Amino acid sequence: MTDRPAAATQRESSRARDIRYANELEGHVTWLGTFSGTALGVLAVASGIYTYLGVSSLLDDTGVMSTFAAIAYSVAVSVGIFVFWSYLLRLFPAMRTAQSRVALLGAMGLGSVAIVAMSSWLNAAALAGSAAVEQHLAKTVQDYQASLERAHEIALTGQALERDVARVRQSFEDLSEQEATGNLSGLAGRGAVFRVLRQKSAELAALEAQIATQTPLVNEAFAEGNAILSRMRALTVEQGPVEARSVEFSEAAVRLQGLITQMRQLTVAPLVERAAQDLAASVVLPELDSSTAAGRSDQQATITSVLEVLGQRATTLEGAAREVINLTPAAEVTYTPISAADAVILYARNFVPSWAGAIAIDLLPGVLVMILAVTHSAIRAGRDGVALEDSMTLTELRAALSAARDVDAGLEHYAAHHATSPERQGPPRPDDDKVQPLSGTGR
Repeated sequence: MTDRPAAATQRESSRARDIRYANELEGHVTWLGTFSGTALGVLAVASGIYTYLGVSSLLDDTGVMSTFAAIAYSVAVSVGIFVFWSYLLRLFPAMRTAQSRVALLGAMGLGSVAIVAMSSWLNAAALAGSAAVEQHLAKTVQDYQASLERAHEIALTGQALERDVARVRQSFEDLSEQEATGNLSGLAGRGAVFRVLRQKSAELAALEAQIATQTPLVNEAFAEGNAILSRMRALTVEQGPVEARSVEFSEAAVRLQGLITQMRQLTVAPLVERAAQDLAASVVLPELDSSTAAGRSDQQATITSVLEVLGQRATTLEGAAREVINLTPAAEVTYTPISAADAVILYARNFVPSWAGAIAIDLLPGVLVMILAVTHSAIRAGRDGVALEDSMTLTELRAALSAARDVDAGLEHYAAHHATSPERQGPPRPDDDKVQPLSGTGR
């Protein structure tokens, strides 16, 4: 018998705590609701301002119509964000079933994607647009530098063929000296064999001189390219509007591209390859000038041997030139000016904080929606299963008692008025006895 009252008392105590907890949360929600709309409006306006800056960076025209279009778009974004989150702040916490919450959560996700698409990326462009364009300029400078260095490397490798040509030329000159002293064909003097050897050494000497003339041109082009690159690097970090710097950067990029093309044309590898092919193919054989048949036979045999050696050296020289030609050429680099919005998207990984801030300013109210949903669920859980009279606060109870007294006073006044009225002197109606005041035990 004593357990039931104790259990009932414990349930009543727990119910009272739940009611107090729900009333406390409801009071907090009511107070927070006094400025939630204002805060949401401030966020929407801030997003609209940054959206305006982002839209302005996309418009080429700076006239009145473009300004009006940018303002209209930013105002539409602000209104859309405010209305969207106002709906969710009111409706989502009031949802009671899981199905309705999931459906509204899907709508919130779809709306969030729409907000990011129409506003957040423009906010990111306004926050980090200039820095993103500078990043694009710096990336282009790196590409041009790699292309210039590669072109210079290939050109220098081609210039190194001068040593191979000089070695072959020197070998033919040495052979001609041997022929002049009679150590080659056995016939001393400057006869047919000597002239063949001198002919080829002269051709190689001319090729060597031609290669040598290219070296100053290659060095000059590389130095000028480095000077242009230095100016382009300075433009990426200079103060001032990035649009004006981009124009000068574009002009420098055109000049640099021309120098890289010129440096590609300065490589002598194709020239050496053609000269090596002609070295053995185009031989002007002189008339054998020995006075005896045996001497002429020796000259012919020596010339044949010289031609074989010539073919071998030409093949070696051609192979060296072919190796240079087969080197991976410098990459083609073309500078393409881009807008701040495009640069932010292209280099998004480098501007994660800016993207996070741009998205947060638009989607932060979603956190408020979740907070309100959890709070309202806690309020409903605290009041579920509680009778209305148990959940009434002291203020509500006083208001109810005051209303009850007003009703009693009104009924008493009504009864007194009809009791003294002449029209009521006749026999009482059966319904009169049913009117009972709410005061006393009847309340």
